Amino acid sequence: MSTAKSSKIIIMAGAAVFLGWCGYLLVERVHHAGELRRDAMAAAVPDVMVISPRPEARQVSLDLPGTIDAWYQAPIYPQVSGYVRMWYKDYGAHVSSGDVLAEINTPGLDAQFAQAQADLQSSQAKYDLAVVTAQRWRLMGKSQAVSGQSVSVQDANEKSAAADLEAARHNLDRYAALERFKVIVSPFDGVVTERAINVGDYVHEGGGNLNANGGASELFSVADTHQMRLFVSIPENMSYILQPGLRAQVHVPQFPDRVFEARFLTVSGGYDPDTRTSVSEFIIDNTDHALWPGTFAAVSLSAPEQSGHQSIPTGALVFQEHGMQVAVVDGQDTAHFRGISVGRMGDGSTQVLSGLSPSDRIIDNPPADLLEGEKVHVVQPATGYSNDASEKDDE
Repeated sequence: MSTAKSSKIIIMAGAAVFLGWCGYLLVERVHHAGELRRDAMAAAVPDVMVISPRPEARQVSLDLPGTIDAWYQAPIYPQVSGYVRMWYKDYGAHVSSGDVLAEINTPGLDAQFAQAQADLQSSQAKYDLAVVTAQRWRLMGKSQAVSGQSVSVQDANEKSAAADLEAARHNLDRYAALERFKVIVSPFDGVVTERAINVGDYVHEGGGNLNANGGASELFSVADTHQMRLFVSIPENMSYILQPGLRAQVHVPQFPDRVFEARFLTVSGGYDPDTRTSVSEFIIDNTDHALWPGTFAAVSLSAPEQSGHQSIPTGALVFQEHGMQVAVVDGQDTAHFRGISVGRMGDGSTQVLSGLSPSDRIIDNPPADLLEGEKVHVVQPATGYSNDASEKDDE
């Protein structure tokens, strides 16, 4: 009896353990299913970061590329044809107005000049003879020795000779002027930035050496660099900052630690239809001649903001068929899409003209699958991640 009783106790204990294990598995399965349901429900509600519209900064800043050019820059071409006898100024030479840059040997022009001188002498002799002859015929006409018609003919011959003499003088003046162009001179004080001739080169009137394509190059290029012109293409939506008194900070690659100041001079008054920009011109003092023509410049502009609009991170914008929108979160943490009107758009922030109030909570970088009326979970962004945080730093 004791053995049977012991076996029964063991069986009952085993059954209890088995039932307990089954109950544990059932409870675990129910608990796991509950956790899955809670996780699924939590996953169905997207986590979002919210920001608020901010007033635009009192100063608007703009960084643009620019080109620095000389105050005056003149390509110099010959006005006579011939061979280069000698050049006297090389690259980088500082020259004054009237300094000789080169001389051209022009035997053909010299011969034409000598012929013009001879033609003037011949015309002068013919005129003198016509004057004497006309005077004699006029005296004989007074005594009725010759007809009036003959006197009129001699008067006409005198006037014709005078006109030929005047033409000969002008022709000589023309060749005399061309003779002076045999000497190439600097048009103003400056620096020789280009020399494209050598001794013995043939140059022709109106152009320098002929290249392989038949085009002509200048003999010299002289630049006046006491002041420099800075040209910057201003975007259409920022052209309102171009006002008298505007200053620009200029950086150039060759002087990374130096800042040059440029003063606004003028603007083209029209936009390029391809780039929607307007060319503006600034002045840079260059008394030490540190800046050279053709230099690339990084230009920083800063001006007071004229509007009182809001700004939001550009990443908060939603582009849909309904137009420009943002996603806002109401008091029940429900997302709604709202249409807005925007002004200037930048990489970091966008100007909002209408459609938002300062108290609105806007979803920054909203999920692409976010739906109207969907519940959201507002979370705090990690430091340095939110666009809104960057805007605070900028301000």
